[in-house]
Amino acid sequence: MSKENAKQDMTIVHDAQAKRFETSIDGHTGYISYQERNDKLVYDHTIVPQELGGRGVGSALVKYALNYARENDKKVVPQCSFVASYIDKHPEYQDLL
Repeated sequence: MSKENAKQDMTIVHDAQAKRFETSIDGHTGYISYQERNDKLVYDHTIVPQELGGRGVGSALVKYALNYARENDKKVVPQCSFVASYIDKHPEYQDLL
């Protein structure tokens, strides 16, 4: 498992066995899940509990997941609408599509 501090109080962990990136804050876990398809990562769900809403958790998870794809020479299929919207708003990730 690898860790990255996305924010001062947020540590994101890659759980390769569960195929997801996750963070737990105040007893609540948010995550982005994926499936591997050849040289692509299909990001299919971003889940952030209501208790963590408005803290930038979803965006931090997506950014981490996209950077992971880039570092591992993978393309991305944004099945999750939140991931697709994030990429639209951050053109620096367009090359991953």
